[in-house]
Amino acid sequence: MIKTSNKTLISIKNLRISFLKKNEIFRVVKNISFDLLKNEVLGIVGESGSGKSVTALSILKLLPKNKTISKGEVIYNNANLLELSEAKIRQVRQKDISIIFQEPMSALNPTMKCVDQLRECFDIEKIDKKNIENEISLLIKKVKLEKVDNFNSKYPYQLSGGQKQRLMIAMAIACKPKLLIADEPTTALDVTVQKEIIELLLEIKRTEGLSIIFISHDLALVSEIADRLIVMFKGKIIEKGKAVEIFSNPIENYTKGLLYSRPNNKVKLSKLPTVADYINNSVNNTIINDKEIEISRHKIYSNSPILEIKNLDKYYIQNKVWFKKKKAFKALNGINLELYKGETLGLVGESGCGKSTLVKTIVQIEKASSGSIFYNGADITKLSKSKLNHFRKDVQLIFQDPDSSLNPKKTIGSLIMEPMIVHEIDKKDKSYKTLCINLLKDVGLKKSDFYKYPHELSGGQKQRVGIARAISVGPKVLICDESVSALDVSVQAQVLNLLNHLKKKLKLTYIFISHDLSVVKYMADKIVVMKEGVFKEIGFSEDIYNNPKMEYTKRLIEAIPKGVS
Repeated sequence: MIKTSNKTLISIKNLRISFLKKNEIFRVVKNISFDLLKNEVLGIVGESGSGKSVTALSILKLLPKNKTISKGEVIYNNANLLELSEAKIRQVRQKDISIIFQEPMSALNPTMKCVDQLRECFDIEKIDKKNIENEISLLIKKVKLEKVDNFNSKYPYQLSGGQKQRLMIAMAIACKPKLLIADEPTTALDVTVQKEIIELLLEIKRTEGLSIIFISHDLALVSEIADRLIVMFKGKIIEKGKAVEIFSNPIENYTKGLLYSRPNNKVKLSKLPTVADYINNSVNNTIINDKEIEISRHKIYSNSPILEIKNLDKYYIQNKVWFKKKKAFKALNGINLELYKGETLGLVGESGCGKSTLVKTIVQIEKASSGSIFYNGADITKLSKSKLNHFRKDVQLIFQDPDSSLNPKKTIGSLIMEPMIVHEIDKKDKSYKTLCINLLKDVGLKKSDFYKYPHELSGGQKQRVGIARAISVGPKVLICDESVSALDVSVQAQVLNLLNHLKKKLKLTYIFISHDLSVVKYMADKIVVMKEGVFKEIGFSEDIYNNPKMEYTKRLIEAIPKGVS
């Protein structure tokens, strides 16, 4: 019989995970060992590809078919979970160990009501129907979904990102597990919602007495919930210990990179340090002083604005129900805005505040209900189709999720060349291929990437392709719509540095959108705080951050992980 200490809930010993690709074996987890204590939150931190998620999935034998556990033990209840039959490991998944995935829509049934998916969790237990309904009501209250209007009739697509994640947590704790594995549960969520999820998990840990493995790429975030930390790099554990100690005094350069690659809101650096900088001991923390900022802004704001928005409204008519009158939902309400050449204008607010609707209206993907949008003196809401196409060449949009904008059947080269061909860009005696390869170099990609497909690139590389596509037509204005929110903090730093580099090189003007005020503060000259389709606060970035006037703005600042702000 295998034994663990009375304080240990689960013990991982000498775990080794490999996968087969093109008849070659790659080792993704390399002989790692660690214990999880009872009623403890253990944080596992690392970049994408570090091995943290596959380590967690191996506990429940949920690895993809191409990945195999070649060595090791996962000891729980004096048994090695890796040696259990499928029937017995299924019992463990149903009763003892639950998992919350990063993307709830991949785990939720879109055709089934949310409450029915909760009900399914209890069907396994075969308990009395009346008791099931009581348990469901209690769960809904525990995860604070009781305030959602008509929750019992809602489908997953009708919930916000944070609400979907709360539903996933409710489903995970329905069986009263001993261990909850949270695999990147807050990635791409608003910072305020992210904070709420962290607080909810801590409350559940306290009230239910369970242990949590919390996986993330964001060390600052994990330090807010974890008792102990494990830092993984290339399949190995390179640092572990108490969260407070690692956060305040990281030893490994890689750990320092994960922590310090986020924008520091106390000073503005000319270039964000990356993980690679720390590993190579090449960090250059040059501070941009107040005088430099003042000179730059004087140059920007001494000119006339290139884009003006006046009294812009956008509303949607909700579907008519036979016994109800039509209702108009106002997504934008009386928006007035000026954008100056060379400016980076930050737009910040929670999901649903109208940020994306505003930029879609600017580029005329959405038509304004009323108001005007002037670009270089011309009202673009009244332009002909040909003139509108010229405007769209000048004002390009970079989306949050490159996967949704990159055709998986086309090579990277053809994807970048496509807008150049559409807009008939002057090649100046060069081929489109040559221009494309030059663009790949400009955004930090390789010549060989020209022939690859999107699925062969990482998230950060795909975002660089999205940037290359946008700048390929020689735009004057780039709109970055949450374009770094789903990236690892280290990759995020690389992309932010790239955007700043391209701004100087190509003399670009940015509208930079994010829910993360720390990122917006680093990038922006001015910040607009948006809520419910209205501009609540406008000012220079440091003024907004250091002296917020609205409670809403204060809440956004308070939601930034400690140590970053």
